[in-house]
Amino acid sequence: MAGPAIGSGIGPAIGIDVGGTKIAAAVVGDDGAIIARDAIATAADAPNAIATGIVKIARELRGVAPSVCAVGIGAAGLVDSARGMIVAAPNLSYRNLAIRDLVSARLSLPAFVDNDANTAAWAEARFGAGRGRGDQIMITVGTGIGGGLILGERVYRGVHGFAAEIGHMIVLPGGPSCPCGARGCFEQLASGNAIGRIARERIEAAPDSLVLERAGDAAAITGEIVGRAARDGDVFAREIVAEAGRWLGIGIASLVNVFDPAVVIVGGGAAAGTGDLLLDPARDALREHLTLAVHRPAVEIVPAALGNDAGAVGAADLARSAR
Repeated sequence: MAGPAIGSGIGPAIGIDVGGTKIAAAVVGDDGAIIARDAIATAADAPNAIATGIVKIARELRGVAPSVCAVGIGAAGLVDSARGMIVAAPNLSYRNLAIRDLVSARLSLPAFVDNDANTAAWAEARFGAGRGRGDQIMITVGTGIGGGLILGERVYRGVHGFAAEIGHMIVLPGGPSCPCGARGCFEQLASGNAIGRIARERIEAAPDSLVLERAGDAAAITGEIVGRAARDGDVFAREIVAEAGRWLGIGIASLVNVFDPAVVIVGGGAAAGTGDLLLDPARDALREHLTLAVHRPAVEIVPAALGNDAGAVGAADLARSAR
């Protein structure tokens, strides 16, 4: 299903980004600027409490900006934006939650819901690193890997609204097991969690690494710890991040072969924390694995520009456009 086309806005809207640990919200102007913001904890195991939290934070922001015209919600997992439903999510407990109608009824405002990677991709296309660059793919590299497709100046969602679940492409058959039930998924090789897991598996060979010093114990190693050590020059950490970057580039090559975008935008906490230590190996792997790369224009891999605000900014703008 295609989304609304990129165009001008009609005033401020509320954007809400529902994560596993917090609900972040903002009042966003039609130029993408954040006018006000707030955040509350997510009750990950209680879908009704999540819905209540969304309404609560939206009401508080509406008190700051009463002229808002709509509410947009970005949520992880399978989202059917046409029906306004969060169908299922890997780290949150809701199933078939009709969040659009619930929020709209309680706030007496038009509401819109989409996958959080779609909302982030839309924000980058409208106001960030993808602005004016045509067809583009956004990849969010955080705990897992998410994706969003902007094709023909619209969000591409597929027939059922579930397109761009790229974290579960199989890039290494028989590789590490994934909670989704498959093995060798993209996010098991190139995400923040993957970086942490690989480091835990190999740390015995690098007992003097900053990674172990900072974690205190091998079992406590996380992708974030590895990323910080890599930025500080630790050789072991840099090797792990570069390996994840190469897998990232291999996955990107498959996506570019399918969609032929002008640019690939990479965001998410793990990507922001490692920068070119992750992206340069990805760029090299893209050139190596892209079909007939020497005969086609180069496809840039660029960092996202909007950081953690992208989800809320995109949700607000999509809600405004969908009115």
